[in-house]
Amino acid sequence: MARPVTAVEPPGTERPELRRKVSSAIRWSAVNSLVQRFSQVGVGVLLARLIAPEQFGVFAVALVVLNIVLSVSEMGVSVALVRTERPVEELAPTVTTLSIASGALLALVCVLGAPWFAAAMDTPQATGVIQLMSLSLVVAGASAVPGALLQREFRQDHKFVADTSAFVVGTAVVVVLALMGFGAWSLAWSRIATNVVAAVVMFAYTPKRYRPGFDAVQARGLLAFGLPLAGASLLVFGVLNVDYIIVGSVLGTVPLGFYLLAFNLANWPVGAFSQPVRSVSLAAFSQVRDDPELFSRTFARALRLLALVTVPACVLLAALADPLVRTVYGERWAPAAQALALLVLLGALRVALELGYDYLASAGRSRAILVIHLVWLAALVPLLALGAHLDGIRGVALAQSVVVLVVVVPAYLVAFRPYGLRARALGAAVARPVLGGVVMVLVASGVQWVVDGALWRLLVGGALASLAYAAVVFPLRHEVLGLLRRSGA
Repeated sequence: MARPVTAVEPPGTERPELRRKVSSAIRWSAVNSLVQRFSQVGVGVLLARLIAPEQFGVFAVALVVLNIVLSVSEMGVSVALVRTERPVEELAPTVTTLSIASGALLALVCVLGAPWFAAAMDTPQATGVIQLMSLSLVVAGASAVPGALLQREFRQDHKFVADTSAFVVGTAVVVVLALMGFGAWSLAWSRIATNVVAAVVMFAYTPKRYRPGFDAVQARGLLAFGLPLAGASLLVFGVLNVDYIIVGSVLGTVPLGFYLLAFNLANWPVGAFSQPVRSVSLAAFSQVRDDPELFSRTFARALRLLALVTVPACVLLAALADPLVRTVYGERWAPAAQALALLVLLGALRVALELGYDYLASAGRSRAILVIHLVWLAALVPLLALGAHLDGIRGVALAQSVVVLVVVVPAYLVAFRPYGLRARALGAAVARPVLGGVVMVLVASGVQWVVDGALWRLLVGGALASLAYAAVVFPLRHEVLGLLRRSGA
């Protein structure tokens, strides 16, 4: 039986050397994530005023195709490099071969199949954009090993340099091309530039080069572990992108543009807060999985830490969705707020579920992950279609959150049982942040009733709700300060 959670700590803090690496990696990843997210919001606001919703819809169609193939582009084998206890030199050449070969093959399939998929989405103008963005698959395959090695060694400082360099170049490309009137093509070229620059920097930071090689025995072992994860990744794609397909085919390109903006905003907390922890969680969980008690305690601590920062961000996005969209993006994007308020709940739950994904992957439960996402997708598709017909993009957003609450969360709890993780213990870990979130909703909703003007509702509601949350979670300050002291050790 796992001991009660008494402190918030990064994964693996009971081992000093691992603690040092993890703490440094979390700090760098947090800086990286926050810089990227705030910068992306600024660029997103600019692009929303330069590019019409219809062009965002065309890009969304191309992005769906790219995400399909990226989810399985290296067949999950790079994860083996992150968690393996064997010398990296034994696996890296075979992983390199499998990653490059699969990326090139899928890029070819993507180029040839682009006209069919664009027609199926009733957006034939997306064909060329899809074919251009398929180049990202080749880049992803070639850079899979360097990326995995940086994650394995907790070198998030190097990842920060790679992501920042890529963002600067990608932003320059998209803004210049958008000003020139390239529409969706500007977004596609920016994506290519971003991926290429990030890959180049990761290669520069990788001290060893692994040429392609092949060992049949290793390949079988890698694929036995990786293919279920690749299948789960494909299902993750389905879970996170089938809504785009349904919105585009049922409601049209313009509602798809509104939905894309809402979904990206709702995912802001996932990227800003979940990504720093996920950048180290798989490797850190893998290094403590031989200690069952520590293994389960580590997850609960990480979950509480994420909840402390994710809950207030999600509540502010949901409660202030309408004034936020109108003030920041302009009146023509106001319909996006209908979906945003509901999609934020999905974003908050995804933070916890992605941590659970890494926990099960580190335990070698790739098949359990596959089954969970298969059930998730099977339950999601019919409800999304029903929601789209009944209530447009708002109905689609509601269907997303209902399936997660009713189907996916219970499925993860079942998968956690062999490791001593119980719903009661996990609920206790996040109880106070959730209570603070409820109070925030009440305060923000009250402000919406008594304050006029979108800007004032946004400012006053955000400030008062944040103060209310701080008051509720104040008793946890000692745990947070303890975490910061240990991180700085």
